[in-house]
Amino acid sequence: MRLPFFYGWVVVAVIFVTMAIGVNARTAFSLFFPPIIAEFGWERGLTAGAFSFGFVVSAVVSPLIGRLMDRAGPRAVMEVGVALMAGGLLLAPLTSAPWHLYVTIGIMVGAGSVCLGYSGQSLFLPNWFIRKRGFAIGIAFAGVGIGSVTLLPWVQHLIEQTGWRTACTAMGLLVLIVLAPINLFLRKRPEDLGLLPDGDAAPSAHSAKPVSNVVDPVWVATDWTLQRALRTARFWWISLGYFCGLYIWYAVQVHQTKFLLDIGFSAGVAVWSLGVVSLLGIPGQILLGHVSDRIGREWVWVASCAGFAICFAALVALKFWPSLLLVYVMVFAQGALGYGLTSVMGPVVLEIFQGKHYGSIFGSIMLAALAGGAAGPWVTGFLYDLTGSYTLPFAIAIIACGLSALSIWQASPGKVRAVAGRLHKLQGGTGAG
Repeated sequence: MRLPFFYGWVVVAVIFVTMAIGVNARTAFSLFFPPIIAEFGWERGLTAGAFSFGFVVSAVVSPLIGRLMDRAGPRAVMEVGVALMAGGLLLAPLTSAPWHLYVTIGIMVGAGSVCLGYSGQSLFLPNWFIRKRGFAIGIAFAGVGIGSVTLLPWVQHLIEQTGWRTACTAMGLLVLIVLAPINLFLRKRPEDLGLLPDGDAAPSAHSAKPVSNVVDPVWVATDWTLQRALRTARFWWISLGYFCGLYIWYAVQVHQTKFLLDIGFSAGVAVWSLGVVSLLGIPGQILLGHVSDRIGREWVWVASCAGFAICFAALVALKFWPSLLLVYVMVFAQGALGYGLTSVMGPVVLEIFQGKHYGSIFGSIMLAALAGGAAGPWVTGFLYDLTGSYTLPFAIAIIACGLSALSIWQASPGKVRAVAGRLHKLQGGTGAG
């Protein structure tokens, strides 16, 4: 039975809900962090290390998830993710030693999140759209923001009323009950249902020939296997850019709440800041995703890195001039600009290495990205324990912002395939589709 609308939007809706719950189930560690430290008295570096260890696990399994996606499709990947994440969250309340936290939050939730989060969704969602690729991904990933402003305050309320263990159990049940059934609606690509990307009609003999988006025909004609991709500078530039991108993302996300509490802000302001960052990420991701369809993925990546750089600069300044105005600047720059990274993370790789091995290539690049996600919280916590201040680790993060922007600019996906807004510049030129 044909739907009255393109099935790709069903896929977007399922991912929206999955991201709202799945990503925030992991983000909630930032809220569990203070009461766990208070209960056990463990060092911040050791405790934050469980979250970072989850990224190490995510990095290790990321190439395997890419291969599983290539062979079995998104439904298998997502259900594995649900089982792992729900299991980890339901077992974490039994924690009584650091290694328990590393196994549950680290190994199980970490491995599950790579399936349910940005990495897993970016393996197949870009297949469903071409002209509206950035826009559709921006909408799907904006679910993270909706989940943050609804789920995180709820989790904080549960922590205050019944403790972090009850809150963790509740999140585990939510993951299992909601996400297990809805992800059965996913399909890997529109062709699996006899459809075309963007919901386009099949071309007829009288149809006008579509304008090719290929800028570099020789590159596009190459059958990109993982082995071939590894021998290109572009692969390593993207890997470096993504490493730094997730480093800066999670360095601030894990430590932001504790930092604001340390310099005198109330728990309400700290939790509000974490939630509003993701709330602002909703219009930010959608708008920047749409903008990337018009002007190119590189420009949006640069704008997002600039947002994180402003965020860290504001955090450094807050230690010396604690004011709500600087908190607003930090929150706006991080959410409205910084979160735009996610809307182009999949398209950057797909538009360079499109082909039947895309999952393996993207999964391998995410090995570097998730290593950055692991390094960010751990290095930041370690340097805090070493120096007694967040100034040095936040300054290092600003440098990482610039390096990430430079790396994606060097990879230049726009020099391989043009986005929809640049197709007019290819008209009259040459290139094979």
